[in-house]
Amino acid sequence: MFFKPFKKKLVSWWGAWGAYWTIKILASTMQFEEIHPEIPRWFWEKGIPAIGAFWHGRLFMMPIVYKGKKLSFLVSPHRDGQVVGKALKRFGFLPILGSSRRKGFSGFKKMVKAHGSDIAIVPDGPRGPCHRVQIGVIELARLTGRVIVPLTFSASKRKIFKTWDQFLLPYPFSKGVFIWGEPIEVDQNGDRVHLEQKRIVLENRLNELTEQADHYFNKSNA
Repeated sequence: MFFKPFKKKLVSWWGAWGAYWTIKILASTMQFEEIHPEIPRWFWEKGIPAIGAFWHGRLFMMPIVYKGKKLSFLVSPHRDGQVVGKALKRFGFLPILGSSRRKGFSGFKKMVKAHGSDIAIVPDGPRGPCHRVQIGVIELARLTGRVIVPLTFSASKRKIFKTWDQFLLPYPFSKGVFIWGEPIEVDQNGDRVHLEQKRIVLENRLNELTEQADHYFNKSNA
């Protein structure tokens, strides 16, 4: 009876510790480029909080690109999400347990009340479908009046796992690229049709950016 909860705590602690140091060590071996860094910088310099959105499968290296003052990060309430949350906490971010789905969005109220804090969200999490934006991020933008800034990541040498989110892990000593997309505004008085239109815009933009990032280091771009 004692061993089971102890094992869960051990896995949670070790997983968070391991993820944190894997990201730090891996990043130290890589060279990074950042495309359109002026987009988030404008919000950071003006002190205007925004919502950063990127696919679940491109999550791993995201902690190193954030240069703002305060970030709240939506993570799944499941065990894997809690491990991610503890790892992100080591980077100085505030994890909020919830889901990107509007129904059952347990962290929704906390996200709305995250005054002065940027918000990071994976709009196809926590369980997919892969590369399909859930309505929750659009609802969040409507209620908070914040713009959504799409973001993606890829690497010159990478492993893409056969998981539901097509998780990407860059190889050591590879080159990485972060690409920021044009911000998306959501009308706070928008109806369901408007919200669905914005959902599709964000989904298409994220897919376009990800496609661009995946081909960024092709010989033709060298």
